[in-house]
Amino acid sequence: MTDQAQIAHLTDLRHALHTRPEISGEERETAQRIVAEIQALGADRIWRGIGGHGVAAEFRGAGPGPTVLLRCELDGLPIRELSDLPYKSLIDGRGHLCGHDGHMVTLLGVAMRLAIRPPRGRVILLFQPAEETGAGAKAVVEDAIWPEIRPDFAFAYHNVPGRPLGEIGLRPGPGNCASRGMQIRFEGKSAHAAAPQDGLSPGPAMAALMTALPALGEGTLADPDFALSTLTHAHLGEPTFGIAPAEGELRVTLRTMTNARMEALIAAAEAELARAKGDLHTEVHWHDIFHAVTNDVEATAIARDAARSLGQVISEMETPMSWSEDFGRIGEDGAKAAMLYVGAGETRPKLHNPDYDFPDGLLPIMIDLFCAIVDHILGPRVP
Repeated sequence: MTDQAQIAHLTDLRHALHTRPEISGEERETAQRIVAEIQALGADRIWRGIGGHGVAAEFRGAGPGPTVLLRCELDGLPIRELSDLPYKSLIDGRGHLCGHDGHMVTLLGVAMRLAIRPPRGRVILLFQPAEETGAGAKAVVEDAIWPEIRPDFAFAYHNVPGRPLGEIGLRPGPGNCASRGMQIRFEGKSAHAAAPQDGLSPGPAMAALMTALPALGEGTLADPDFALSTLTHAHLGEPTFGIAPAEGELRVTLRTMTNARMEALIAAAEAELARAKGDLHTEVHWHDIFHAVTNDVEATAIARDAARSLGQVISEMETPMSWSEDFGRIGEDGAKAAMLYVGAGETRPKLHNPDYDFPDGLLPIMIDLFCAIVDHILGPRVP
């Protein structure tokens, strides 16, 4: 078990990380802090600069065996924190408002316990960059270092406000939706507002698409064909009265249960654009691309058995999470992977709210669970 002095140190560390959030792709200082902590905890090997600012630490067992990877995220959000916490963000417009500070410290708590090595195999602790944009896991698995750390099993968790503190949510199969941002730029020809027929305005095409694209959504999260198309931004011309506009932009977020359904939704959205654009020049750019998370049945069962062995409360989830997570990329690379959805408290502010804060009470719960998962796969660690 993690003793009280260790929990106090981890809590202080979590608060320190909370004050210095760095957004996706800029996690240099955070990564340096993680490396310093991991070095002090005696990792057998440390890799730096994976997929950007990612860090991985290896803890080797006594004999050969499978590789178990535990993953957390380094990045904060470009959201201003609004709170009275004594450890609130010191960086204006930046906040750890998704709980990644707590996820990082959970893995550091596991590292403390790995001072007693497993009897076989190895444990990799991965501190992944750029989760919030969907770019981080892709960059990690495409990094030249990845073959050295590629796991047989992979686990991660996300805290979930609105559910009882410490409740372990499990769902084999679809766990988090695929999503991506579709940015459409329109270019026509300006004209005098008194003679709009002399130009080519994107307005009619944009108006049609603002209805047609959201209408592509169907079903609910209980439906494997679930799809959602959400209009998030529209811009047309300049704020004048004398000019019929020449330029415009729409942004839409596409969301589906599966990667295959996403491909079909993309094709449908592009077909609507082709029908509406007429003689306009258009460009489509894709952003924040997240693949679906599909939880492996065996890995989920291991997490379930580990939670039961600890007497933890388990919730068998009927539907996936509508929000996205780039952890799915690791499962696609061949690992038996499972994301766990852990209650952060029924009254806690929601993720990405400006007053959200990770509950420190989750730290010992998740350190225990991750260590139990490691022991289940690699054998009990005996002092």
